[in-house]
Amino acid sequence: MRRGLLRSIVLLPGMALLFVPGILLSIERGLGKDMGNAGPQEIQFWVALLLLILGLALAIWTVRLQLTIGQGTPAPWDPPVKLVVQGPYRHVRNPMITGAFLIIAAESLFYQSCFTSLWLLIFIGFNLVYIPRVEEGELAERFGEEYLRYLDHVPRWIPRVRPWRMDVE
Repeated sequence: MRRGLLRSIVLLPGMALLFVPGILLSIERGLGKDMGNAGPQEIQFWVALLLLILGLALAIWTVRLQLTIGQGTPAPWDPPVKLVVQGPYRHVRNPMITGAFLIIAAESLFYQSCFTSLWLLIFIGFNLVYIPRVEEGELAERFGEEYLRYLDHVPRWIPRVRPWRMDVE
């Protein structure tokens, strides 16, 4: 496994999906909040499980595409050298972040945690600002016209029904 990938998994999603929610759950419990985990008899358990499976599948799929097609990692210190417009990237520009949203939502539902729900809103809000203002500009510089064409055809958050193909407009 590439060292850059291992570092990016530990630092980026590890912090957002495990460390921060874990700290928030500890604080919430320390404040005496009576949070019971959702059990299989409750609908939120099954919704959380579905969101977790979808989020993990999307995250794993997109990381694999970044490694194989992009020839890099999702991390800013070892970014892809080729633009990835396959798989879920043909429908939406940010499927990896969508996967993270789904995972944090699953945690929030499973643990029935107000603090984790607040973290989800903060995480979404941060990405709603960061991605268009910082990340997309960096990608446009790195990939040029190819990325600008992609921007014109693939939405940032709401997936398009029909997959876009760069070779067919």
